[in-house]
Amino acid sequence: MELRHLRYFVAIAEEGSMTVAAEKRLHTAQPSLSRQLRDLEHEVGAQLLERGARGVRLTPAGRAFLEHARLALKSAAEAVGAARRAARPPKPSFSVGFLTGQEVEWLRHVSYVLRDQLKDIDFRVSSDFSVEIGAALQRGDVDLGFCRIEPQPDVTYRVIASEPIRVVLPRDHPLTACSAIDVRDIRPDSFIGYTDSPHVLRSIVDRYLADRGVAMAPTSFLDGIATGISLVASTGGVTLLPAYVEPLLPRPVVSRPLVGNPPVIDIAAGYRADNPSPVLKYFLENIDSLVTSRDRG
Repeated sequence: MELRHLRYFVAIAEEGSMTVAAEKRLHTAQPSLSRQLRDLEHEVGAQLLERGARGVRLTPAGRAFLEHARLALKSAAEAVGAARRAARPPKPSFSVGFLTGQEVEWLRHVSYVLRDQLKDIDFRVSSDFSVEIGAALQRGDVDLGFCRIEPQPDVTYRVIASEPIRVVLPRDHPLTACSAIDVRDIRPDSFIGYTDSPHVLRSIVDRYLADRGVAMAPTSFLDGIATGISLVASTGGVTLLPAYVEPLLPRPVVSRPLVGNPPVIDIAAGYRADNPSPVLKYFLENIDSLVTSRDRG
């Protein structure tokens, strides 16, 4: 019994037709396929398929054999893949973590900076809460992180952009008629507050509200942009989020600028200075081109 016998049998069983399997799946002549199937049944010692005018169907022995045949083919394919990977020299890995949503803005620019390195590295991308990206940098789980400035003993940050904070609200909210919104016009009990997860955003918004003598009374709290957008859409509430969320807003949710000088929030590239990665070294040497690429769109 050879692997080709198993491939032929699985193809016939899945197509339910010797002719279709021969022509579309296996690209072989039907007489040859029939002969191979007879050889397989002889080897197994049981009839696996019943032939009929409307095609073929599995016998009880064939149904039992099919599951194991699929597993054998899968194991064989995995064995080939493992051997090929082992025969190739391993590529150095480079892992980049993004504050969820920021990959939409920054990943293409990171790829542009590293365009000459990508073919030679195992490039890995992940997203998470900002505080988790900072912790992953500290542990060495990621080489480069795009997040807020999350204090960690061995992590260095370089601010690469500052973005305004905007009002996010339902499309049918009365305040959408305003070209810019005064935070004092937001009903306090409609405001969606923040958990401890987005602590940088929360502290900036709290300070902004306090400076204007505004006291909100939230009953719902967001732990990230996805939760915030969902809460706005489902509760009809209003919140303040960084401008990078705008491309992520569903149709029922819109954003408006704040009047005057809105608060801003920084996005930074974080890394460990003791990381020996040559890819990280190259990136840091060319980080100005990252900002230039982003500014040019």
